[in-house]
Amino acid sequence: MKSIESVCTYCGVGCDIIADVEDNEILKVYADKDGAVSQGRLCVKGIHGHDFLYSPNRIHKPRIRRSFIEKNQDAFPEHIKNNLFLLRGYDQTWLESTTELAYDIVAWKLTAIRDEFSGEAFGAIGGARSNCESGFLFQQFARETMDSPNVDNCGRVCHAPSLKGMRVSIGEGAASNPFNDIYETDNMIIIGSNTTECHPITADRIMHMTKRGTPLSVIDVRRVSIGKSATEELVIPYEANLLVLNMIAYVILSENLQNDEFIKTRCKNFDTYKEGILNDPYSNPDFLLSVDGYEELPDQIRTVARRYATKKSMIFWGLGITEHIDGSKAVSAICDLALMTGNIGKSGAGLMPLRGQNNVQGVCDMGMLPYYDPDYQVPKKVGKMTPDMVDAILDGEIKSLWNISEDLAHIHPNLHKVHKALDKLDFFVVNDLFPNESTEFADIIFGVKSAYEKEGVYVNAERRLHFSQPLIDCDLPDDWEVLNEVSKRMNAPYTYTTQEDVWNAVRIKAPNRFSGASYEKLRANRRDGMQWPIAEDNLGTPVLHTEDFRTKDGIGAFILNHWERRGQIADILDKKSRNYYLSTGRIIEHYNNARQTGECTKLEQRHEEDVILVSKVDAADFNKTKRYIMKTVHGETRPLKIRITKNLKQGTLFTTFHHSNSHINFIFGDESDCYVKTARFKSVKVEIIEAS
Repeated sequence: MKSIESVCTYCGVGCDIIADVEDNEILKVYADKDGAVSQGRLCVKGIHGHDFLYSPNRIHKPRIRRSFIEKNQDAFPEHIKNNLFLLRGYDQTWLESTTELAYDIVAWKLTAIRDEFSGEAFGAIGGARSNCESGFLFQQFARETMDSPNVDNCGRVCHAPSLKGMRVSIGEGAASNPFNDIYETDNMIIIGSNTTECHPITADRIMHMTKRGTPLSVIDVRRVSIGKSATEELVIPYEANLLVLNMIAYVILSENLQNDEFIKTRCKNFDTYKEGILNDPYSNPDFLLSVDGYEELPDQIRTVARRYATKKSMIFWGLGITEHIDGSKAVSAICDLALMTGNIGKSGAGLMPLRGQNNVQGVCDMGMLPYYDPDYQVPKKVGKMTPDMVDAILDGEIKSLWNISEDLAHIHPNLHKVHKALDKLDFFVVNDLFPNESTEFADIIFGVKSAYEKEGVYVNAERRLHFSQPLIDCDLPDDWEVLNEVSKRMNAPYTYTTQEDVWNAVRIKAPNRFSGASYEKLRANRRDGMQWPIAEDNLGTPVLHTEDFRTKDGIGAFILNHWERRGQIADILDKKSRNYYLSTGRIIEHYNNARQTGECTKLEQRHEEDVILVSKVDAADFNKTKRYIMKTVHGETRPLKIRITKNLKQGTLFTTFHHSNSHINFIFGDESDCYVKTARFKSVKVEIIEAS
């Protein structure tokens, strides 16, 4: 039996793990008590979320759609025609191929599309579930081989607003501190994060500190589990994040609690910002006294503000902040609070966006974004964000798409539109572990290694690089290998022999963060990892912004954003007939589209279907034995069970989106963040229909 160290494949916490393995079978997964991230604890996914490796539903050989072969048979070049005999029937829709033939066909078809329509007829989406090496090569393939700027990843549907809001304020879009700084703080605020469900090992640290007496304020549209440990739990109206954050600022400024010395020496635009906040009628907490059902909030907001301004504090946030039309603005407002109080740039005080995917931080660092090259440099040309790519497909501008480990046809909004676009593509390639909603539209599918079957660099939500190693052997290719083989056949201007070659290219292209992060150093620090930026002469940088900000002038900028009256608050104030507002999120047993966790029996049995949570105040409107459909102008869900809960306010609902057959994301449209088009998944007005 071997005990192998690696990193968990699920959320952005990035727990170090150890697997006991015998005869290529994982017997047990656990964590070292001295692990820098896990500290000896794993959530249920970390412990039981590896059964998918042995699922009979894994894609082991490339699959090519029969109709694609039939359509292109006469156009294939001779070297492909001569090898079509290698294809074998899989089912009525698919043929199985050798990897070499599949590489040949992809290279031929993408070359033909590029030559006929230009490189911008191609788009690349995904990579956040894979390693940094694959993410780097994916954007390089798009930009250099295909000559297309159209690259994006699943950060578009989660933390793109964090990147936007933080960079304009402090010059860096990543967490300022390590998770262990929770042990050094005197006060904590969580806003828009169900931390115990979505980032449980971070939540463990937070709850440990509350037991020692450290104050915790939890702000959300519903009561969440970690609220049980809170000193103050604020249940706020839908679409009110920016409103509440500006109210916290109002209290600090009106009571003269700001850190004048920090503002004077390290910030700009303060006077304009202060005047704007103090003269905005919506920033006064007393505004909420007129919002029925939320009259208790003004006093709570004042308590939170005073505590934050007078104590060394950390703020944590999740998708409850970012998945709104003003997500970027709300993140800037969070940064404003840190700047005005000096709660940044030191141990125990900082800004902590809780990233979702295991490598979404890393793939953004690699330049898998339409408006950033690696290291967040300005690209030669800005490409299209995912929603714009969908529109461009429907308009006939984009003809081909390559998707890696991001189930576009399940996790994105406005799925009627997305499905229509995917169906219109001339050519669609997908790399993934299992068939999913997106592979239903694919022309070619590559089965690839999972994170537990390969080496590679992953960057967690605290900027920590972990160097994974395979827990079991697998003869499938890694994503970077698929891209590399297709690149060779397209005469790409780069060549890689090994994965380390790819990583060394990262170190050259992204020197500000990774120049000192050699494989040798990463292997030597496998369990604890290192936080970027990593120079040749150090083991990383745990705390950012200690002396200056990562802006061009080193100064932090106050950014004034006013809340706009709308949504649930407007309905209440205008005495409109009561509506239901829905928010969506995750549950601890599942991850994103549940395709991996759904193949793990112990996890799937705990949560086999999405359920609508209904406030006990609204229980009389529902029959618990019936199923209900949620409907909007964009679409409707499948009939779903309901569950009554005390954790929701009147007129509000909650559901998860893990199971594709629920059709949750069919009810969302194109409403999104005003800057970076992250979907408004956290607030939609729905009609409730009893299913017949």
